[in-house]
Amino acid sequence: MAAQPEGTPVWADAMFADPEGAEAFYGAVLGWTFGAAASEFGGYTQARKDGKAVAAIVPPPPGQEGRSAWVLYLATVDAAAAAERIRAAGGTLLMEPVKVGDFGSMALARDPAGVLFGVWQADRHRGFELRDAPGSYGWAEVFTRDTAAANSFFPQVFPYRVRKIVDDKVDYSVHTLGDTPALGVMGMGPDVPSQPAPFVSVYFVVDDCDAAAGRAVQAGGQLVFGPMTTPFGRSASFVDPQGAAFSLIDPGAAEGEPPSTVEVG
Repeated sequence: MAAQPEGTPVWADAMFADPEGAEAFYGAVLGWTFGAAASEFGGYTQARKDGKAVAAIVPPPPGQEGRSAWVLYLATVDAAAAAERIRAAGGTLLMEPVKVGDFGSMALARDPAGVLFGVWQADRHRGFELRDAPGSYGWAEVFTRDTAAANSFFPQVFPYRVRKIVDDKVDYSVHTLGDTPALGVMGMGPDVPSQPAPFVSVYFVVDDCDAAAGRAVQAGGQLVFGPMTTPFGRSASFVDPQGAAFSLIDPGAAEGEPPSTVEVG
């Protein structure tokens, strides 16, 4: 199988101090099932939907317990070269490239504004086995107070083109690979509290956003906003019981015309 284009979102995982609680929550909301934890990889456990790998959870190393967060991994054909580009663009490497058995190689980094993300050089593990379908990854957005920095940084690391929505009321850009949207960047306006820190919100696809939102709240999630209908679908955003931000989207419930965009940079 050919490697995914550089910068393609290919995987998502999160550390949870209570992995069994995370399994129960996401199982209830998204219908995920979980296999056995891989003890040789720190208890790493893949989540599956209809038998296909869609994400993973892992307990934190001793002494590193804290607020959970979903990490989005972006494809690269050379993790070491991507790490050098991250440094050159002003990012910070939190984990230097490391080989993960015969699955592939990974690195963890933050952009200049502090947004956490990963890079993944695939070997045996190619990434999502299912996406853009109910219970799987559908989209991701960088929520940041410095959209100019994000719109400069990420295209220096990956071959993104940046298109900005033409709307004075919203600060939103789309990073594309050719004509294919890959990643959103949303400005956190002055009305957003100083916390949370900038982060990547991962969107999981559902076939009924309102019903899934109800399941999330019933399972202990905190509704942040929504459900709301947009030209891209009906969506809602949450913080799960262990502090990880995520969103749900039903693309089939989209209404209205997509906004105009203009290429920048």
